[in-house]
Amino acid sequence: MTERLDGRQAPPADAAGGPSTGPAAPPSKKSRLGPSPAVAIAFLLPAALLLGIWVVYPIVYSLFRSLFDATGQGFVGLGNYATIFTDSGMLTTIRNNLIWVVVAPIVVTTLGLIFAVLTERIRWATAFKLIVFMPMAVSLMAAGVIFRLVYEENPDRGVANAILTTVHDTFSSAQGYPEARPREGDQSQVADQNGAVVTKQPAQAGQPVLIPIVGVRPEFMPSDAQPARAPAAGDGLAGTVWFDFTPGGGGVNGAVDGSERGLPGMTVEAVGSGGEVAATATTAEDGTFQFEGLPAGSYTVRLPQSNFEASYGGLTWLGPTLITPAIIGAFVWVWAGFAMVLIAAGLAAIPRDALEAARIDGASEWQVFRKITVPLLSPVLLVVFVTMIINTLKVFDLVFIIAPASVQPQANVVALEMWRVSFGGGGNQGLGSALAIFLLILVLPFMIMNIRRFRRGDS
Repeated sequence: MTERLDGRQAPPADAAGGPSTGPAAPPSKKSRLGPSPAVAIAFLLPAALLLGIWVVYPIVYSLFRSLFDATGQGFVGLGNYATIFTDSGMLTTIRNNLIWVVVAPIVVTTLGLIFAVLTERIRWATAFKLIVFMPMAVSLMAAGVIFRLVYEENPDRGVANAILTTVHDTFSSAQGYPEARPREGDQSQVADQNGAVVTKQPAQAGQPVLIPIVGVRPEFMPSDAQPARAPAAGDGLAGTVWFDFTPGGGGVNGAVDGSERGLPGMTVEAVGSGGEVAATATTAEDGTFQFEGLPAGSYTVRLPQSNFEASYGGLTWLGPTLITPAIIGAFVWVWAGFAMVLIAAGLAAIPRDALEAARIDGASEWQVFRKITVPLLSPVLLVVFVTMIINTLKVFDLVFIIAPASVQPQANVVALEMWRVSFGGGGNQGLGSALAIFLLILVLPFMIMNIRRFRRGDS
């Protein structure tokens, strides 16, 4: 070792006369980001264990159980799966699921897109989004209870039929009097003709037409009915339709008594000699009617059969014909807000420059929406659409709650049928397990599609 001029010792020289570099340092290990594999496994193990208990084991056991009969002792192979595609009730269930998959996702995605676009143009967008999204805070079971009441057939209790009957009655003034009939007898001027009430002899202007009706039930008597009044002799072709019944007895059959009430809202027709309807009138609150602008001549006065049919009471929403569309309507009510929020988020990410450039180039709002907005939103729309398909395949609560027991076979879906045959009285867990595997096979492709799209979005 030599000493340098500054008093410090110089490093020893090697054999070649150069300075010694000392012993070679061992190669350093490559630096690792994150925890070691052992730590990662330690943290993932509990989650993997729970995943195996709650997901993997039920799937494997359901697959195994689906190969046995209801008792679990007899091996039937693929017999349960064959039952799914041969039993008429099961085929109805599959058909209903196809209707759900085709209709519900399209309607939800379309409404979500419309709502998302409209909220950009209205003043109270936040309040509107809150109202539309609010059903998401309600469980599907609670939504089912709500819509079971909405679809009540009685308009006094069901909102849907209350709206329909209100709209119908706005444009139709006819009042229904089921079970009512004309008073028969030699003194009566009218008779029953194939459900309609017609005058026995042609009537002319200046001759009051009296049409006595009996058999009107109290619940069908309108509250606005006034005491019947006979028309004056100079009122042209006019008459009275009234309830020919005197409370407490008395009165004269076929004559208008002071205590008898008219029948308002009835449609009255003046029929010419050729059978054509020359004029139409509607009875007033006191039962009187008068034909306006009727040419002179003799006419047969007729009360059409529609007067003696029950008044319009709406639709039978919970019947076998409309039950599936009615439940889909409840599903749309719940999920439209979810679709709107997701699509609105995608809409906010669209570059405004592209939209403004298209408008400057002369594109109409519809062209901007169809050729720019929708293509740029296609990834979000696809995610919403696929998510709705998965939800429709798994729908259970709404069908179980809304559909009455008498029409549940017509509204049945795979998820509900799986529960019914397994635990809802069927007692056949082999067939129920087969339905569970069948439902898993239906859902799996759409789940994989969503996962792949999410990964592409992250990359």
